[in-house]
Amino acid sequence: MNIIMICVGVVVGLLIGIVLANTLLKKSLEKKSQQVLKDAEAEGEVLKKEKILQAKEKFLQLKTEHEKVINEKNNHLQVAENRIKQKEQSVSQKMEELQRKQNEATSLKENLAAQLEIVSKKQSELEKSHKKQVEQLEVIAGLSKEDARNQLVEALKAEAKTQAMAHIKDIAEEAKLTASKEAKKIVIQTIQRVATEHAVENSVSVFNIESDEMKGRIIGREGRNIRALEAATGIEIIVDDTPEAIILSGFDPVRREIARLSLHALVTDGRIHPARIEEVVEKTKKQIEEEIIEIGKRTTIDLGIHGLAPELIRMVGRMKYRSSYGQNLLQHSREVANLCAIMATELGLNVKMAKRAGLLHDIGKVPDDQPEVPHAILGMKLAEKFKEHPDVCNAIGAHHDEVEMTSLISPIVQVCDAISGSRPGARREIAESYIKRLKDLEALALGYPGVLKTYAIQAGRELRVLVESEKISDKEAETLSFDISQKIQTEMTYPGQVKITVIRETRAVNYAK
Repeated sequence: MNIIMICVGVVVGLLIGIVLANTLLKKSLEKKSQQVLKDAEAEGEVLKKEKILQAKEKFLQLKTEHEKVINEKNNHLQVAENRIKQKEQSVSQKMEELQRKQNEATSLKENLAAQLEIVSKKQSELEKSHKKQVEQLEVIAGLSKEDARNQLVEALKAEAKTQAMAHIKDIAEEAKLTASKEAKKIVIQTIQRVATEHAVENSVSVFNIESDEMKGRIIGREGRNIRALEAATGIEIIVDDTPEAIILSGFDPVRREIARLSLHALVTDGRIHPARIEEVVEKTKKQIEEEIIEIGKRTTIDLGIHGLAPELIRMVGRMKYRSSYGQNLLQHSREVANLCAIMATELGLNVKMAKRAGLLHDIGKVPDDQPEVPHAILGMKLAEKFKEHPDVCNAIGAHHDEVEMTSLISPIVQVCDAISGSRPGARREIAESYIKRLKDLEALALGYPGVLKTYAIQAGRELRVLVESEKISDKEAETLSFDISQKIQTEMTYPGQVKITVIRETRAVNYAK
């Protein structure tokens, strides 16, 4: 029991101690909190004073900046007001100047109207005076106004024509020196770089035999052998007194070659009779046909032309046995192909296509049938039939101007054909047509007034025109030369070009007796 009382007493003592301790701690905390509050209030008062000072300084700074801005704006406004005042003064001066000019213009207009009225009166008086003078001049000259005007117009026309001809001559000379320089160079280089053999084909071939005894065997009994040979070949065989020679006459060179080779085989073999003749001729025809194809292939290979249709290759081979004005057609076509290639190279065009068109340009001269159409048109249709390029077809059809040229290769083929055909020695011309052309050339120039004599020289390449010096002046001589050249160009057909030389001279003749 005592122990319990002791424990209770201890617990009560502890509780009292705890209560006292809490009370003391509470009082200590209250003192500390009051001290903290006092410190905080003091610190807040200090901060407040600092912030008030900072705000005052900021306010003073802003006030200073604001006053500065206001002063600047006031200065700008003052400058603007000064400018406006200056502009107002300038506008006022201009208005005064404009008013003064308007007043001057009004007075000037009034003066001008008065002067115009005076001029109008003087002009009417001048017209009346001019009319009277014209009437007096018409009476004195015996010409009306219209007649005098017509005479003046004709005189001016003649003078203008003379001046125009001189101007045309100057332009032509300048063009010759500039525009045609490169063209001449290309043509000359093209001609110089091509050298071909020239063979002249006739309508007659000569077959040589060892002795005249063979003539009788060729003729045969009652002429049966020669008749069989003529019937098989279509060639006329002339056996005359020509020693050791038999003449084969025919227009078709292929048939003539077949007859020549057949005769050679018959004479070499020695068996000459109608059956043998037919056999040999048939065999020779096959050989010639194979040779024609081989010639066509070799020609295309030599020229570097590929992809031609077999029928076109055969026609190229047949060109060997055709001639145009004495010029071998195959040689001519090869020459034109080479010329076209060189000229296309110089001009930067398609060389292969130009060479192809040059080779095929006369293909219309060698078909098996001969329709009544120009060879250029026929050749163009054949090329179109065998799917040649449109530019090649156009060049074939246009090289004699039968159709319009649509590509740059066409004029090249035309020019190269003229170069190959019209150069000296390339072709032979029938004497009658040659003489007729010369006469027509001379007669054309004789038709002009003042022309005394005309002479066609240099195989028709130059025309000399002698004129009467009393009727033709130097200027008119130039005009006459130009007119004759234009008329020849439009009315005549001729190879190459024709030079027209007009000669005007004065001669004084006396005799010493």
